[in-house]
Amino acid sequence: MSTADAASAPAIRSGRFTWRMLAAVLGGQSIVIFFGALVGRGFAGNDSSSTPFVALSLLALACLVAAGLVRRPGGVAIGWVVQALTVASGLLVTAMFGVALIFLALWVLCLRVGRRIDAQEARAASQAQPEPQ
Repeated sequence: MSTADAASAPAIRSGRFTWRMLAAVLGGQSIVIFFGALVGRGFAGNDSSSTPFVALSLLALACLVAAGLVRRPGGVAIGWVVQALTVASGLLVTAMFGVALIFLALWVLCLRVGRRIDAQEARAASQAQPEPQ
């Protein structure tokens, strides 16, 4: 591909389909993380430390905020931060490592498939438009 072709080729950005898929992943992730917070609360028992519950509840809230911001500039980067924090939450509740692995795989899959579908939709839309005369 020449530099002229590269300059004229549109950059592949996250489109509506990708945003919807990523928001769905983050929404589901928030619910599962909140369940993890309840598990952390149960493990604490009568201890006065409610750190796992509070931390995971805040992470679940961060997932919901990230789901709302995913279509804005930097929204996907915020989603990546949430994924990293989900992995780190495994230090508080060990089962969260498994949850993090599952949602990280879903996140990457939705990014790849969503961008491919958005690119196909953009190509189809550009081909469907009549050329100006």
